[in-house]
Amino acid sequence: MTSGDPWRVSDEHVEDAISPLPWYPGNLAWHLKFSRKQLRKNQALESFHEFLKHGSEVGNITRQEAVSMVPPLFLNVQPDHHVLDMCAAPGSKTFQILEMIHQSKEQGLLPRALVIANDFKVQRCDLLIHNTKRMCTANLIVTNHEAQNFPSCSLAMDHGKPQGLEFDRVLCDVPCSGDGTIRKGHDMWRKWNSSTGNEIHLLQVNIAMRGIALLKVGGRMVYSTCSMNPVENEAVVAELLRRSGNSVELLDVSNELPELVRRPGLNTWKVKDGGFWFQTHEDVPRNRKNVILPSMFPSSESTHEGHTVNNGIGANSNHSTSFSRDFNIEAAGNVNCDSAKRLDYTSSRVDSNFSLDRCIRIVPHDQDGGAFFIAVLHKVSPLKESQMIEVRKTEHPLLTDRMEKLPKQHQEEIDKKLMNQHSTVTEALDDDKLIDEQKHLSMDNETSKDNNLIGVRMVSDDVEYGQAESGDRSHRTKKLHNEHRWKGVDPVLFFKDNSVIENIVSFFGIKESFSLEGHLVTRSTDNARRLYYISKSVQEILELNVQVGEQIKIASLGVKMFERHRSKDGCSCAYRLSYESLSLLLPYMSKRILYASPIDFQHLLQYRTINFAHFVDARFGQEAASLMPGCCVVVLREGLQNTDYIAMDPSAIAIVCWRGKATMIVLVSPPDRKELLEYRFGFKAFSVEDESSNHKID
Repeated sequence: MTSGDPWRVSDEHVEDAISPLPWYPGNLAWHLKFSRKQLRKNQALESFHEFLKHGSEVGNITRQEAVSMVPPLFLNVQPDHHVLDMCAAPGSKTFQILEMIHQSKEQGLLPRALVIANDFKVQRCDLLIHNTKRMCTANLIVTNHEAQNFPSCSLAMDHGKPQGLEFDRVLCDVPCSGDGTIRKGHDMWRKWNSSTGNEIHLLQVNIAMRGIALLKVGGRMVYSTCSMNPVENEAVVAELLRRSGNSVELLDVSNELPELVRRPGLNTWKVKDGGFWFQTHEDVPRNRKNVILPSMFPSSESTHEGHTVNNGIGANSNHSTSFSRDFNIEAAGNVNCDSAKRLDYTSSRVDSNFSLDRCIRIVPHDQDGGAFFIAVLHKVSPLKESQMIEVRKTEHPLLTDRMEKLPKQHQEEIDKKLMNQHSTVTEALDDDKLIDEQKHLSMDNETSKDNNLIGVRMVSDDVEYGQAESGDRSHRTKKLHNEHRWKGVDPVLFFKDNSVIENIVSFFGIKESFSLEGHLVTRSTDNARRLYYISKSVQEILELNVQVGEQIKIASLGVKMFERHRSKDGCSCAYRLSYESLSLLLPYMSKRILYASPIDFQHLLQYRTINFAHFVDARFGQEAASLMPGCCVVVLREGLQNTDYIAMDPSAIAIVCWRGKATMIVLVSPPDRKELLEYRFGFKAFSVEDESSNHKID
């Protein structure tokens, strides 16, 4: 910025204002050096700011903190991998993973990969769905579970080992104190204190251990935080290695992303509690030993309530507490805070076998960004039964103990926060007992009232808030048998009306190579208003979920492909295409396709409704008039292109339209029409018209 004119950008800033991130593969990520304030307030950057916002809205670009893009890169995702993002909201990393699996797919084919994006808070799931919807993918499932209690969907088999959910890759980007975001979130200076990391340390361990339990042998898990506190980072990784024994190893990834400036993990640190520093757990006062845990210290042993863990196999604490990824730091962390004292992480050395220097620390001043901690773990063998039992244990005494010691005002604030976020503490059933219950549930599954919809029974495995005790399973068993659906979540129903499917296939001329059978689901029991398309991998997960009595709480899945219409134009098909799925379906369509010249295509986008006689290309108007009423696709034809191959090209530009009585109506949202008009045709003067005519069709 020049000092003389605050609304002008100097040449010095313009030259290197945007540059590719050197460590991101393929120059697919670019760094913008203007601040948020400059983008919002500077008139010279106004159009560029609008370009960024619009590109993000339609899914062409994703705006994200640079260092937060690092963890998915270390996953090394392949086209056939099943990936679990345990704490996914707001969804930027999930979107990045989806880009990876679709980028590597064969042309014209859906990838075999699957991504399950999970978050335990309903509101954050809504944000996650909104942000990933732009990807228009059939390979995504959004779930709503506490990450540390994510269901395994274990299923007894007649022969061989039990079946259940296992993932090739797990991203464990856990809730943290967030001190690594201070550069962009200045309000963190006021809210942050060192006690926050202590409060959520055990939650981070439990989430990560659950991720390891769900990881396939040979799979890779990335643990990450946007914090620099070793209690949330190296201490967690060390505890994971203790509990897992020889089943998990910490990978040396120093040869991956070589241009990323990084620092090694710490081997020594102290733990701060209020105004005091502690070097070992023995130094902690007795009344604080249930708050400052042995696993927070760099020791070769992990001790919980007098039980020492030997032979490298760690025991889980008998306590757990749950916080949201965006929990109230100020309320949870102001207890015994002495912010005036300097943080000193010098302490006794951790067990050298853990090689914590293999962890990655990214600090802000090394490459002008935020701070991040990353550890890459490799599962070399199954967890032992004793380790699996400890993974399943989640009880609540620690939460009670902590709440008793908090000042009353903070106790009330946290209690209110936890209640609002449904942060209940639950106990998981042993796999063998859960399997027995699942057998009864799968036998009792009922079909929907509509015989054309095969119902998926939604059974909650949550314990009533504050009512269940650790040893009482009778209430839980009764609840499993009585509840049919997750409260507040629509069921997932496989659409099995073959006559409707055959009608859709015939109307749009869908080729046999693109099968709809078994790939269409709906969330509504009333006339199946919307049909979503799911990939083969998602279909397999749904079928498993049905067999185990619907343990997975599904918030969203697949891509919307068809919508029921109410038009009285005489259309022979009850459904119309959704623009979201057009790029997926178009190469397999042979009917209901029209090819428009650039000028007519532009006019359709600009005016949205055009009479057949008003098209510049009279031949196109005649073809539109001769088409039977109903949904159709208009493809952009440039020059002398052969229309036999345009629609089969994945890069073809096309829109969904409705052939009415005398007009062609575009069924594309204003942002998508704006994107095509401005960045394909260079037409800037675009205004959003009234969308009321859509209601006549829908």
